[in-house]
Amino acid sequence: MREKKQEKGSPIWHGRFSQSPAAATQQFVESLSFDRRMYKHDIAGSIAHARMLEAVGLISKAELEEITSGLEDIAMEMDEGKFEFDPAYEDIHMAIETTLIKRIGEAGKKLHTARSRNDQVALDLRLYLRDAIDLSLIPAIDKLQKTFVNLAEREGQAVMPGYTHLQHAQPILAGAVILAYVEQLERDRERLLDCRKRINVMPLGSAAIAGTTLPIQRNYPALEMGFSSISRNSIDGVSDRDFAAEFVFDMAMTAMHLSRWAEDWVMWSSSEFDFIDLDQRYCTGSSIMPQKKNPDILELVRGKTGRVYGDLMNLLTILKGLPSGYNRDLQEDKIAVFNAYDVVLMSLRVSAEVVETTKFKADKMLAGTKEGFLEATGLAEYLVKKGMPFRQAHNVVGRIVAHSEKEGKKLSELGIDELGGFAENIEKDVYQVLSAEKLVEAYQSYGSAGVRSVKEQMKYWREVVEERS
Repeated sequence: MREKKQEKGSPIWHGRFSQSPAAATQQFVESLSFDRRMYKHDIAGSIAHARMLEAVGLISKAELEEITSGLEDIAMEMDEGKFEFDPAYEDIHMAIETTLIKRIGEAGKKLHTARSRNDQVALDLRLYLRDAIDLSLIPAIDKLQKTFVNLAEREGQAVMPGYTHLQHAQPILAGAVILAYVEQLERDRERLLDCRKRINVMPLGSAAIAGTTLPIQRNYPALEMGFSSISRNSIDGVSDRDFAAEFVFDMAMTAMHLSRWAEDWVMWSSSEFDFIDLDQRYCTGSSIMPQKKNPDILELVRGKTGRVYGDLMNLLTILKGLPSGYNRDLQEDKIAVFNAYDVVLMSLRVSAEVVETTKFKADKMLAGTKEGFLEATGLAEYLVKKGMPFRQAHNVVGRIVAHSEKEGKKLSELGIDELGGFAENIEKDVYQVLSAEKLVEAYQSYGSAGVRSVKEQMKYWREVVEERS
Protein backbone atom coordinates (compact mmCIF):
# COMPACT_ATOMS: atom_id res chain seq x y z
CA MET A 1 0.00 0.00 0.00
CA ARG A 2 1.29 3.42 -0.91
CA GLU A 3 2.13 5.84 1.88
CA LYS A 4 -0.69 8.22 2.67
CA LYS A 5 0.25 11.79 1.82
CA GLN A 6 0.03 14.09 4.80
CA GLU A 7 -2.61 16.78 4.40
CA LYS A 8 -1.47 20.36 4.72
CA GLY A 9 -1.91 21.57 8.28
CA SER A 10 -2.28 18.04 9.65
CA PRO A 11 0.04 16.95 12.48
CA ILE A 12 2.66 14.34 11.68
CA TRP A 13 0.93 11.79 13.94
CA HIS A 14 -2.16 11.91 11.68
CA GLY A 15 -1.64 8.63 9.80
CA ARG A 16 -4.45 6.64 11.43
CA PHE A 17 -7.00 9.45 11.02
CA SER A 18 -9.18 10.03 7.96
CA GLN A 19 -9.99 13.65 8.84
CA SER A 20 -7.91 16.59 9.94
CA PRO A 21 -8.41 17.80 13.51
CA ALA A 22 -11.18 20.30 14.06
CA ALA A 23 -10.05 23.88 14.50
CA ALA A 24 -11.33 23.78 18.08
CA THR A 25 -9.24 20.67 18.75
CA GLN A 26 -6.09 22.27 17.36
CA GLN A 27 -6.67 25.39 19.41
CA PHE A 28 -7.45 23.49 22.60
CA VAL A 29 -4.54 21.04 22.54
CA GLU A 30 -1.78 23.40 21.41
CA SER A 31 1.03 24.23 23.81
CA LEU A 32 3.34 25.97 21.36
CA SER A 33 2.27 29.33 22.75
CA PHE A 34 4.05 28.56 26.03
CA ASP A 35 6.42 25.63 25.49
CA ARG A 36 8.27 27.34 22.63
CA ARG A 37 10.65 28.78 25.23
CA MET A 38 12.17 25.28 25.49
CA TYR A 39 13.36 25.29 21.86
CA LYS A 40 17.07 25.32 22.73
CA HIS A 41 16.64 22.37 25.05
CA ASP A 42 14.50 20.45 22.57
CA ILE A 43 17.13 20.93 19.86
CA ALA A 44 20.00 20.03 22.19
CA GLY A 45 18.16 16.84 23.17
CA SER A 46 17.44 15.99 19.53
CA ILE A 47 21.07 16.43 18.50
CA ALA A 48 22.26 14.22 21.36
CA HIS A 49 19.62 11.63 20.43
CA ALA A 50 20.64 11.70 16.75
CA ARG A 51 24.29 11.18 17.66
CA MET A 52 23.31 8.14 19.70
CA LEU A 53 21.25 6.79 16.77
CA GLU A 54 24.30 7.08 14.53
CA ALA A 55 26.56 5.49 17.13
CA VAL A 56 24.37 2.37 17.31
CA GLY A 57 23.88 2.17 13.53
CA LEU A 58 20.25 3.28 13.28
CA ILE A 59 21.13 6.23 11.04
CA SER A 60 24.15 6.90 8.83
CA LYS A 61 26.86 9.46 9.42
CA ALA A 62 25.57 11.47 6.44
CA GLU A 63 22.06 11.47 7.88
CA LEU A 64 23.41 12.61 11.24
CA GLU A 65 25.18 15.50 9.55
CA GLU A 66 21.97 16.49 7.74
CA ILE A 67 19.94 16.31 10.93
CA THR A 68 22.47 18.22 13.01
CA SER A 69 22.93 20.94 10.41
CA GLY A 70 19.18 21.30 9.95
CA LEU A 71 18.54 21.57 13.68
CA GLU A 72 21.31 24.12 14.10
CA ASP A 73 19.79 26.24 11.31
CA ILE A 74 16.39 26.11 13.02
CA ALA A 75 17.96 27.09 16.34
CA MET A 76 19.66 30.07 14.71
CA GLU A 77 16.39 31.25 13.18
CA MET A 78 14.64 30.95 16.54
CA ASP A 79 17.46 32.83 18.26
CA GLU A 80 17.09 35.64 15.75
CA GLY A 81 13.28 35.68 15.95
CA LYS A 82 12.91 34.72 12.27
CA PHE A 83 11.19 31.36 12.76
CA GLU A 84 7.48 31.25 11.99
CA PHE A 85 5.59 29.34 14.70
CA ASP A 86 2.58 27.87 12.94
CA PRO A 87 -0.17 26.96 15.48
CA ALA A 88 -0.78 23.79 13.47
CA TYR A 89 2.54 22.51 14.80
CA GLU A 90 0.82 21.93 18.16
CA ASP A 91 3.95 22.06 20.35
CA ILE A 92 7.62 22.96 20.16
CA HIS A 93 8.62 19.34 19.50
CA MET A 94 6.39 19.03 16.44
CA ALA A 95 7.31 22.52 15.26
CA ILE A 96 10.97 21.60 15.12
CA GLU A 97 10.56 18.08 13.75
CA THR A 98 8.02 19.07 11.09
CA THR A 99 10.23 21.93 9.91
CA LEU A 100 13.27 19.66 9.85
CA ILE A 101 11.48 17.07 7.69
CA LYS A 102 10.31 19.76 5.28
CA ARG A 103 13.87 20.99 4.88
CA ILE A 104 15.98 17.83 4.76
CA GLY A 105 13.44 15.16 3.80
CA GLU A 106 13.98 11.47 4.59
CA ALA A 107 16.77 11.95 7.10
CA GLY A 108 14.49 14.15 9.19
CA LYS A 109 11.91 11.39 9.37
CA LYS A 110 14.44 9.19 11.18
CA LEU A 111 15.08 11.60 14.06
CA HIS A 112 12.15 10.35 16.12
CA THR A 113 13.39 6.76 15.99
CA ALA A 114 13.31 5.14 19.46
CA ARG A 115 11.72 8.07 21.24
CA SER A 116 8.30 9.56 21.94
CA ARG A 117 7.11 13.03 22.72
CA ASN A 118 6.48 11.57 26.17
CA ASP A 119 10.15 11.13 27.01
CA GLN A 120 11.12 14.07 24.81
CA VAL A 121 9.08 16.61 26.78
CA ALA A 122 10.24 15.13 30.09
CA LEU A 123 13.82 15.59 28.88
CA ASP A 124 13.22 19.15 27.69
CA LEU A 125 11.67 20.25 30.97
CA ARG A 126 14.56 18.80 32.96
CA LEU A 127 17.09 20.53 30.72
CA TYR A 128 15.16 23.79 30.98
CA LEU A 129 14.94 23.71 34.77
CA ARG A 130 18.57 22.77 35.11
CA ASP A 131 19.51 25.89 33.15
CA ALA A 132 16.97 27.97 35.08
CA ILE A 133 18.70 27.03 38.32
CA ASP A 134 22.29 27.25 37.08
CA LEU A 135 22.12 30.30 34.84
CA SER A 136 19.39 32.45 36.39
CA LEU A 137 18.10 31.62 39.86
CA ILE A 138 21.35 30.83 41.68
CA PRO A 139 23.08 33.94 40.25
CA ALA A 140 20.05 36.07 41.19
CA ILE A 141 20.03 34.71 44.75
CA ASP A 142 23.79 35.22 45.00
CA LYS A 143 23.45 38.83 43.88
CA LEU A 144 20.64 39.59 46.33
CA GLN A 145 22.60 37.99 49.17
CA LYS A 146 25.67 40.05 48.32
CA THR A 147 23.54 43.20 48.16
CA PHE A 148 22.16 42.47 51.63
CA VAL A 149 25.69 41.84 52.93
CA ASN A 150 26.82 45.15 51.47
CA LEU A 151 23.87 46.84 53.18
CA ALA A 152 24.69 45.19 56.50
CA GLU A 153 28.24 46.49 56.30
CA ARG A 154 27.03 49.96 55.36
CA GLU A 155 24.06 50.36 57.71
CA GLY A 156 24.15 47.37 60.03
CA GLN A 157 25.58 49.07 63.13
CA ALA A 158 22.33 50.98 63.69
CA VAL A 159 20.60 49.96 66.95
CA MET A 160 16.91 49.31 66.50
CA PRO A 161 13.96 47.62 68.20
CA GLY A 162 13.57 43.90 67.66
CA TYR A 163 9.97 42.71 67.39
CA THR A 164 8.00 39.64 68.39
CA HIS A 165 4.24 39.61 67.82
CA LEU A 166 4.94 42.99 66.17
CA GLN A 167 5.52 44.38 69.66
CA HIS A 168 8.77 45.86 70.95
CA ALA A 169 10.89 42.99 72.25
CA GLN A 170 14.63 43.59 72.66
CA PRO A 171 17.19 45.96 71.17
CA ILE A 172 19.12 44.52 68.22
CA LEU A 173 21.52 45.63 65.52
CA ALA A 174 19.99 46.34 62.12
CA GLY A 175 22.71 44.12 60.68
CA ALA A 176 21.21 41.12 62.47
CA VAL A 177 17.88 41.60 60.68
CA ILE A 178 19.59 42.11 57.33
CA LEU A 179 21.67 38.96 57.75
CA ALA A 180 18.53 37.03 58.72
CA TYR A 181 17.32 37.68 55.17
CA VAL A 182 20.62 36.31 53.86
CA GLU A 183 20.13 33.13 55.90
CA GLN A 184 16.65 32.64 54.43
CA LEU A 185 17.99 33.06 50.91
CA GLU A 186 20.75 30.56 51.65
CA ARG A 187 18.15 27.92 52.45
CA ASP A 188 16.40 28.77 49.19
CA ARG A 189 19.70 28.32 47.39
CA GLU A 190 20.36 24.98 49.06
CA ARG A 191 16.86 23.72 48.23
CA LEU A 192 17.32 24.56 44.56
CA LEU A 193 20.69 22.83 44.37
CA ASP A 194 19.22 19.79 46.09
CA CYS A 195 16.25 19.83 43.71
CA ARG A 196 18.71 19.94 40.82
CA LYS A 197 19.95 16.48 41.82
CA ARG A 198 16.50 15.04 41.14
CA ILE A 199 16.11 17.11 37.97
CA ASN A 200 19.40 15.76 36.64
CA VAL A 201 18.05 12.30 35.75
CA MET A 202 17.68 11.58 32.03
CA PRO A 203 14.34 10.04 30.91
CA LEU A 204 15.21 9.88 27.18
CA GLY A 205 14.91 6.31 25.94
CA SER A 206 11.80 5.59 27.99
CA ALA A 207 9.91 6.30 24.73
CA ALA A 208 6.12 6.30 25.12
CA ILE A 209 5.92 4.06 28.21
CA ALA A 210 7.66 0.72 27.58
CA GLY A 211 11.05 1.69 26.18
CA THR A 212 12.01 0.35 22.74
CA THR A 213 13.00 -2.87 20.98
CA LEU A 214 15.72 -0.98 19.13
CA PRO A 215 19.34 -1.32 20.34
CA ILE A 216 19.81 2.17 21.78
CA GLN A 217 22.47 3.19 24.29
CA ARG A 218 20.88 5.55 26.84
CA ASN A 219 24.14 6.36 28.57
CA TYR A 220 25.46 7.96 25.39
CA PRO A 221 23.16 11.05 25.31
CA ALA A 222 23.09 11.16 29.12
CA LEU A 223 26.84 11.66 29.20
CA GLU A 224 26.77 14.20 26.37
CA MET A 225 24.06 16.28 28.08
CA GLY A 226 25.66 16.12 31.51
CA PHE A 227 23.11 13.99 33.33
CA SER A 228 24.31 12.25 36.45
CA SER A 229 22.05 9.23 35.93
CA ILE A 230 19.28 7.79 33.76
CA SER A 231 15.77 6.85 34.85
CA ARG A 232 15.50 3.20 35.91
CA ASN A 233 11.85 2.68 35.00
CA SER A 234 10.34 3.68 31.66
CA ILE A 235 6.82 4.16 33.08
CA ASP A 236 8.08 6.49 35.77
CA GLY A 237 10.49 8.10 33.33
CA VAL A 238 7.70 9.60 31.21
CA SER A 239 5.26 10.42 34.02
CA ASP A 240 7.49 11.69 36.82
CA ARG A 241 6.91 15.37 37.56
CA ASP A 242 8.00 15.26 41.20
CA PHE A 243 11.00 17.35 40.24
CA ALA A 244 8.72 20.00 38.72
CA ALA A 245 6.49 20.13 41.81
CA GLU A 246 9.58 20.34 44.00
CA PHE A 247 10.92 23.17 41.86
CA VAL A 248 7.67 25.13 42.16
CA PHE A 249 7.66 24.50 45.92
CA ASP A 250 11.17 25.94 46.03
CA MET A 251 9.89 28.96 44.12
CA ALA A 252 7.05 29.32 46.61
CA MET A 253 9.47 29.25 49.54
CA THR A 254 11.70 31.86 47.91
CA ALA A 255 8.69 34.05 47.17
CA MET A 256 7.57 33.68 50.78
CA HIS A 257 10.95 34.85 52.08
CA LEU A 258 10.92 37.81 49.72
CA SER A 259 7.39 38.62 50.84
CA ARG A 260 8.37 38.64 54.51
CA TRP A 261 11.30 40.93 53.78
CA ALA A 262 9.03 43.19 51.73
CA GLU A 263 6.50 43.32 54.56
CA ASP A 264 9.22 44.47 56.97
CA TRP A 265 10.31 47.23 54.64
CA VAL A 266 6.79 48.34 53.77
CA MET A 267 6.27 48.94 57.48
CA TRP A 268 9.71 50.45 58.02
CA SER A 269 9.16 52.96 55.22
CA SER A 270 5.85 54.16 56.72
CA SER A 271 5.54 57.37 58.73
CA GLU A 272 4.78 55.30 61.83
CA PHE A 273 8.18 53.59 61.70
CA ASP A 274 10.25 55.86 59.41
CA PHE A 275 13.27 53.56 59.69
CA ILE A 276 14.27 53.53 56.01
CA ASP A 277 14.23 55.79 52.98
CA LEU A 278 13.34 53.97 49.77
CA ASP A 279 14.82 55.32 46.55
CA GLN A 280 12.04 57.13 44.73
CA ARG A 281 12.88 55.25 41.52
CA TYR A 282 11.42 52.14 43.15
CA CYS A 283 8.26 53.83 44.41
CA THR A 284 5.15 55.18 42.73
CA GLY A 285 2.78 58.06 43.35
CA SER A 286 -0.94 58.43 43.87
CA SER A 287 -3.41 59.47 41.20
CA ILE A 288 -5.15 61.77 43.67
CA MET A 289 -2.81 62.43 46.64
CA PRO A 290 0.18 64.48 45.48
CA GLN A 291 2.30 63.81 48.57
CA LYS A 292 2.35 60.01 48.30
CA LYS A 293 5.50 57.94 47.85
CA ASN A 294 4.13 54.41 47.77
CA PRO A 295 6.33 51.30 48.19
CA ASP A 296 4.60 49.55 45.29
CA ILE A 297 7.59 47.40 44.29
CA LEU A 298 7.68 45.91 47.78
CA GLU A 299 3.91 45.47 47.84
CA LEU A 300 3.98 43.68 44.50
CA VAL A 301 6.82 41.40 45.61
CA ARG A 302 4.53 40.54 48.52
CA GLY A 303 1.45 40.24 46.32
CA LYS A 304 2.98 38.12 43.56
CA THR A 305 3.74 35.45 46.14
CA GLY A 306 0.08 34.50 45.92
CA ARG A 307 0.52 33.71 42.24
CA VAL A 308 3.40 31.38 42.99
CA TYR A 309 1.40 29.63 45.70
CA GLY A 310 -1.36 29.20 43.12
CA ASP A 311 1.12 27.63 40.70
CA LEU A 312 2.11 25.07 43.34
CA MET A 313 -1.49 24.13 44.08
CA ASN A 314 -2.21 24.04 40.35
CA LEU A 315 0.57 21.54 39.68
CA LEU A 316 -0.16 19.36 42.70
CA THR A 317 -3.81 19.19 41.67
CA ILE A 318 -2.87 18.16 38.13
CA LEU A 319 -0.68 15.36 39.45
CA LYS A 320 -2.89 13.97 42.17
CA GLY A 321 -5.37 12.03 40.02
CA LEU A 322 -3.26 10.77 37.14
CA PRO A 323 -3.04 7.05 36.36
CA SER A 324 0.34 5.49 35.58
CA GLY A 325 2.12 6.51 32.40
CA TYR A 326 1.97 9.73 30.44
CA ASN A 327 -1.30 11.64 30.31
CA ARG A 328 -1.97 14.84 28.36
CA ASP A 329 -2.80 16.61 31.62
CA LEU A 330 0.97 16.87 32.06
CA GLN A 331 1.08 19.43 29.26
CA GLU A 332 -0.32 21.89 31.81
CA ASP A 333 2.64 21.46 34.15
CA LYS A 334 4.73 23.94 32.21
CA ILE A 335 2.27 26.80 32.73
CA ALA A 336 2.71 26.50 36.49
CA VAL A 337 6.46 25.92 36.31
CA PHE A 338 7.18 28.77 33.91
CA ASN A 339 4.99 31.27 35.74
CA ALA A 340 6.50 30.47 39.15
CA TYR A 341 9.99 30.74 37.69
CA ASP A 342 9.28 34.03 35.90
CA VAL A 343 7.69 35.68 38.94
CA VAL A 344 10.43 34.65 41.37
CA LEU A 345 13.31 35.52 39.06
CA MET A 346 11.83 38.95 38.37
CA SER A 347 11.22 39.48 42.10
CA LEU A 348 14.79 38.49 43.01
CA ARG A 349 16.25 40.87 40.47
CA VAL A 350 14.14 43.91 41.35
CA SER A 351 14.61 43.23 45.06
CA ALA A 352 18.38 43.49 44.66
CA GLU A 353 17.93 46.95 43.13
CA VAL A 354 15.66 48.07 45.97
CA VAL A 355 18.10 46.83 48.62
CA GLU A 356 21.07 48.42 46.90
CA THR A 357 19.47 51.88 46.90
CA THR A 358 17.76 51.94 50.32
CA LYS A 359 19.13 54.09 53.15
CA PHE A 360 18.59 53.42 56.85
CA LYS A 361 17.69 56.15 59.34
CA ALA A 362 19.87 55.19 62.31
CA ASP A 363 18.59 58.04 64.49
CA LYS A 364 14.96 57.03 64.00
CA MET A 365 15.81 53.39 64.68
CA LEU A 366 17.60 54.25 67.89
CA ALA A 367 14.72 56.48 68.95
CA GLY A 368 12.44 53.47 68.49
CA THR A 369 14.34 51.64 71.22
CA LYS A 370 13.36 54.24 73.81
CA GLU A 371 9.75 53.05 73.95
CA GLY A 372 8.31 49.70 74.93
CA PHE A 373 10.67 48.65 77.75
CA LEU A 374 13.08 46.79 75.45
CA GLU A 375 15.61 46.59 78.32
CA ALA A 376 13.30 44.39 80.44
CA THR A 377 14.87 41.06 79.47
CA GLY A 378 18.34 42.49 80.00
CA LEU A 379 17.26 43.63 83.47
CA ALA A 380 15.96 40.15 84.29
CA GLU A 381 19.27 38.63 83.19
CA TYR A 382 21.09 41.22 85.30
CA LEU A 383 19.22 39.85 88.33
CA VAL A 384 20.11 36.29 87.31
CA LYS A 385 23.78 37.28 87.32
CA LYS A 386 23.20 38.59 90.86
CA GLY A 387 22.05 35.12 91.92
CA MET A 388 18.27 35.38 91.53
CA PRO A 389 16.41 32.45 89.88
CA PHE A 390 15.19 33.46 86.42
CA ARG A 391 11.50 32.90 87.10
CA GLN A 392 11.71 35.11 90.17
CA ALA A 393 13.66 37.73 88.20
CA HIS A 394 11.00 37.63 85.49
CA ASN A 395 8.32 38.36 88.09
CA VAL A 396 10.31 41.18 89.67
CA VAL A 397 10.96 42.91 86.34
CA GLY A 398 7.32 42.52 85.38
CA ARG A 399 6.36 44.47 88.50
CA ILE A 400 9.02 47.10 87.74
CA VAL A 401 7.57 47.55 84.23
CA ALA A 402 4.06 47.90 85.64
CA HIS A 403 5.36 50.52 88.07
CA SER A 404 7.12 52.40 85.26
CA GLU A 405 3.95 52.46 83.16
CA LYS A 406 1.97 53.80 86.09
CA GLU A 407 4.56 56.53 86.73
CA GLY A 408 4.94 57.36 83.04
CA LYS A 409 8.66 56.71 83.16
CA LYS A 410 11.14 54.69 81.16
CA LEU A 411 13.12 52.03 83.04
CA SER A 412 16.28 54.11 82.77
CA GLU A 413 14.44 57.05 84.40
CA LEU A 414 13.71 55.14 87.61
CA GLY A 415 15.95 56.07 90.53
CA ILE A 416 18.14 53.52 92.24
CA ASP A 417 15.98 53.71 95.34
CA GLU A 418 12.85 52.93 93.28
CA LEU A 419 14.53 49.97 91.61
CA GLY A 420 16.03 48.77 94.89
CA GLY A 421 12.56 48.65 96.38
CA PHE A 422 11.78 45.69 94.11
CA ALA A 423 14.99 43.73 94.72
CA GLU A 424 17.74 44.45 97.22
CA ASN A 425 20.50 43.18 94.93
CA ILE A 426 19.87 45.90 92.33
CA GLU A 427 22.87 48.25 92.44
CA LYS A 428 24.06 51.29 90.51
CA ASP A 429 25.61 49.13 87.78
CA VAL A 430 22.05 48.28 86.74
CA TYR A 431 22.01 51.29 84.43
CA GLN A 432 24.51 49.50 82.19
CA VAL A 433 21.67 47.20 81.07
CA LEU A 434 19.03 49.92 80.87
CA SER A 435 20.52 51.23 77.64
CA ALA A 436 19.83 49.73 74.20
CA GLU A 437 23.33 50.63 73.04
CA LYS A 438 24.90 48.84 76.01
CA LEU A 439 22.70 45.77 75.65
CA VAL A 440 23.64 45.10 72.02
CA GLU A 441 27.26 45.13 73.17
CA ALA A 442 26.49 42.73 76.03
CA TYR A 443 24.87 39.88 74.04
CA GLN A 444 27.20 36.88 74.29
CA SER A 445 25.45 33.87 72.75
CA TYR A 446 26.51 32.54 69.37
CA GLY A 447 24.28 33.89 66.59
CA SER A 448 22.82 36.68 68.71
CA ALA A 449 21.70 40.08 67.41
CA GLY A 450 24.48 41.99 69.18
CA VAL A 451 27.74 43.64 68.17
CA ARG A 452 30.09 40.69 68.67
CA SER A 453 27.98 38.09 66.91
CA VAL A 454 26.93 40.31 64.02
CA LYS A 455 30.59 41.11 63.39
CA GLU A 456 31.32 37.37 63.20
CA GLN A 457 28.33 36.77 60.92
CA MET A 458 29.42 39.61 58.67
CA LYS A 459 32.90 38.15 58.32
CA TYR A 460 31.45 34.76 57.42
CA TRP A 461 29.01 36.10 54.82
CA ARG A 462 31.54 38.45 53.27
CA GLU A 463 33.82 35.49 52.60
CA VAL A 464 30.93 33.45 51.20
CA VAL A 465 29.62 36.09 48.80
CA GLU A 466 33.10 37.02 47.60
CA GLU A 467 33.89 33.37 46.90
CA ARG A 468 30.72 33.09 44.82
CA SER A 469 31.27 36.32 42.89
